[in-house]
Amino acid sequence: MRIVGKINDVRNQVKEWKKQGLTVGFVPTMGYLHEGHESLIKRAYEENDKVVVSIFVNPMQFGPKEDLASYPRDLKRDSEVCEKAGADLIFHPENEEMYFNDFSTFVDMNGLTKGLCGKSRPIHFRGVCTVVTKLFNIVASDRAYFGEKDAQQLAVIKRMVRDLNIDIEIIGCPIIREEDGLAKSSRNTYLSLEERKAATILNKSLKLAKEKIQSGERNAVNIIEVIENNIKSEKLAKIDYIEIVDSNSLEEVKEISKSILVAIAVFIGKTRLIDNFTYEL
Repeated sequence: MRIVGKINDVRNQVKEWKKQGLTVGFVPTMGYLHEGHESLIKRAYEENDKVVVSIFVNPMQFGPKEDLASYPRDLKRDSEVCEKAGADLIFHPENEEMYFNDFSTFVDMNGLTKGLCGKSRPIHFRGVCTVVTKLFNIVASDRAYFGEKDAQQLAVIKRMVRDLNIDIEIIGCPIIREEDGLAKSSRNTYLSLEERKAATILNKSLKLAKEKIQSGERNAVNIIEVIENNIKSEKLAKIDYIEIVDSNSLEEVKEISKSILVAIAVFIGKTRLIDNFTYEL
C-alpha cells in the first residue's frame, strides 16, 4: 500500500490501473478511521480490483465555531486500518494541494441541503459538495462508498452525481454500531466516560420511534414527540433537530405513507452526534 500527497501521483497510479483493465473503488474520509470506515473499505475491496482511500480534513465544510482545529488525526493508525481492510493507495494531501490561495469555484446545492444538518451548519454541504467533486475528478474511480449514518450527505452526493452527470456509481453502506447501539463516529472520541454512557440515548430513542411506527402510528408529530421526550430524559443531551422526511427528497412529511428517513442530531455535552433510520412502507 502506498501513501501519496500529490494529485498527479494519484492520477498516474489510477491511469496505470485502468490501462490494465482494473476497476477502482474509492472511499473518501476525513481520517481517524473506525470500524464504520473499515466496513466501507472492505466493501470496496470486495467489489473492485483496486481501492483508494482519501484522508483529508476538509476545512471548507467546517463553520467558524466548529471543531476543525481539534478534529482527531492519526495517519499512522489510519494507514494500518486501510492496509488491513484492503486499500491499495491512500491519498493524504495538504490543504495547499487541494485549494489554491485564490480558490474561487464552488459546488452548491439547493433543496436537499436546507433541512436536517444543513439548517444548523449552513456552509457545510457547500464544502462537502466542492471537495467531493474535486476528489471524484482526481481519483476518477468507478465506484465510491459512503456510510448511511450521514444520510443527508449520502442523498446530497447521489443528487450531485446525477445532476452533474459525474461518471461514478455511489454506494451507501449500513451504519456500524458499538455493542450498546451508539453509531460509530470519529467524534465519539470527544466524549467523557459519563457522556459516552449518555450518548446511547440517541439509538434508544430511535428504537422507540421505530417500534411506534411498527405498531401502526403514522402521524409524524407523534413519533417526533416520542423521540423528543426520551432524549430529554438524559440531562447531558441537548437536541439540535429531530426530523422525519421523505427518503428521496428530504422534504418534511406529516403523515407516513412511503419510505421515510427519521434523523436526529443531539449534543452530548459539547459533542454533536447524529443518527438515523429509514423505514419502508
